[in-house]
Amino acid sequence: MNEQIITFVNSKMKKKVGTGECWDLANEALNLVNAKWDGELVYGKEVNYLKDCIYPGDIVQFEKIKLKYVENKMTYEESMDHHTAIIYKVNGVGDYILAHQNTAYTGRKVGTSHLNIKDITKGTFKIYRPVKE
Repeated sequence: MNEQIITFVNSKMKKKVGTGECWDLANEALNLVNAKWDGELVYGKEVNYLKDCIYPGDIVQFEKIKLKYVENKMTYEESMDHHTAIIYKVNGVGDYILAHQNTAYTGRKVGTSHLNIKDITKGTFKIYRPVKE
């Protein structure tokens, strides 16, 4: 299922999915692969990124997140009050490339951005593995 979700995401890069809201990408991907989910914010089986392998195609739900990181000697701060993304690539434990839309990076079109969990200074997140109905 995860591979099918990534194939779907690849087909939607630089395009608007649904209304362009962040959760529309996950919604359409999960429905396409006939995944079991609650239709709201529980996108499958919750997994723990510290204990379980995380795979491209897993879904992340962020709540009231604040990020702070340094890039090219510049400090950046970002926030995600309520945001949904798909893990596009796993660089290591807690280090991901996300595919999502409705972001400052790509607007209402699908694109990617980097996330390192260690950069989160506030808020919560859950990672879900898509499961069959």
